[in-house]
Amino acid sequence: MSQAEHYEILILGSGAAGKLLAWHMAGSGRRTAMVERRWIGGSCPNIACLPSKNEIWSAEVAHLVQHAAEFGTTNGPAAVNMAAVRRRKRDMVDSEIAHHLKNYKASGTELIMGTGRFVAPKTLEVRLNDGGTRLLTGDQVFLNLGTHAAIPSIAGLEAARPLTHIEALELDYLPAHLIVLGGGYVGLELAQAYRRFGSLVTVVEPGPHIMSREDPDLAEEVQRILSEEGIQFMTAAEPLQVSGRSGERVSLRLRTRSGERSIEGSNILVATGRQPNTAEIGLEKAGVELDGRGYIRVNERLETTASGVWAMGECAGSPQFTHVSADDFTIVKENLAGGDRSTRDRLIPYCMFTDPPLARVGLSETEAGRQGIAVRVARLPMSAVLRTHTTGQGQGFMKALVGAGDDRIFGFAMVGAEAGEVMAVVQTAMIAGLPYPKLRDAILAHPTMAEGLGPLFANVPPLPKTQGQGATPLRPSAAAPKARDSSTHVGD
Repeated sequence: MSQAEHYEILILGSGAAGKLLAWHMAGSGRRTAMVERRWIGGSCPNIACLPSKNEIWSAEVAHLVQHAAEFGTTNGPAAVNMAAVRRRKRDMVDSEIAHHLKNYKASGTELIMGTGRFVAPKTLEVRLNDGGTRLLTGDQVFLNLGTHAAIPSIAGLEAARPLTHIEALELDYLPAHLIVLGGGYVGLELAQAYRRFGSLVTVVEPGPHIMSREDPDLAEEVQRILSEEGIQFMTAAEPLQVSGRSGERVSLRLRTRSGERSIEGSNILVATGRQPNTAEIGLEKAGVELDGRGYIRVNERLETTASGVWAMGECAGSPQFTHVSADDFTIVKENLAGGDRSTRDRLIPYCMFTDPPLARVGLSETEAGRQGIAVRVARLPMSAVLRTHTTGQGQGFMKALVGAGDDRIFGFAMVGAEAGEVMAVVQTAMIAGLPYPKLRDAILAHPTMAEGLGPLFANVPPLPKTQGQGATPLRPSAAAPKARDSSTHVGD
């Protein structure tokens, strides 16, 4: 074994939290090494968030071209060139990688490309991608290992060589009929994109409705919108067996409410959840314990069971979003500097980038009921927002949850154009502890999508008179309870 090389800061995995910590610590003069197996910068700029949104945008352009006549533009025959779609995505990824390499160099971080495995506490053996091994030790060690797509145990599925989101974003041809296993966020985003490119698409969801984390009214609205674009849905459909090979011909046998049936397709995409990248890397030798699902056990400060070892991002069970991983970095950075920041009571927003998108922050109706929190619910169809009269984007609705006994905002959800931007307004109000009348009565620019927040909050049912009389305005410190961290896996 080679002689150990010592670093003050040793990081395994270059996702959002890992790379931000590396650049910060190295830039502060600490000797820092980053070990990355393959994706420089993590999955987000390479195979997940940015590449998928890149191709989703290409699909939206294709959709607009196909419907140009509705907006007064006459166009000739149009065709989708999937090789060009992929090239545009690859160009963006190459640019992102170059930017990351520049940051590594500028910060002074040593980027080591290879596969790391712990052989002792705070000791990592790295099998280098270009050959050879190195033995690294660190005063402080940080794990940012990420997750990978789970392949469910369905007879014949693995042998069929199914697509995951990685392979789906690398296709240079259009599948004739794409079968999507999983009605979650990644599955629906890619289902709509490939339908707009021109594929037949069938989504198979074992649960009673798609988007299992969302309230049924949101799931029903998204399914209605996507169905109008020609996507076929099969819910409460349990996959039993797959035969054939993806890219050629596949057959899927299902158990449904009406009995067994089979569907035929050209390709099959698996989008049924994620698994942490924690197996077979020697974490037990490092003294790092896992929970029953394979995620690293951490406390609210993201410290593991091993002294001087932290875990960040998805491998630590944090909600699987880049913006949460970036916040994990902030928690670790501030605690290393003597602060006391934690994962407790974070208010975490998220979006699904279908068209129209879904955005949500805070509690859903289902979660409020489960926690015994009484709420008043306000709804507004997007067609009531005047901006949609100019764009034709009247699909969807907004929904807000307000305390049943006071004016606190507990949650907000929206299916509609620019949902993520509108949600950010409500999230800001929730962080500030503003009572909902502040948004109801705000002067919001016309005509914008956010302008709909006024009539939405005007629809909040009034408090009972005995509660409303003499009510004390809400102080910023009395903000609505924030949804606690959980292993929220919305990547699929």
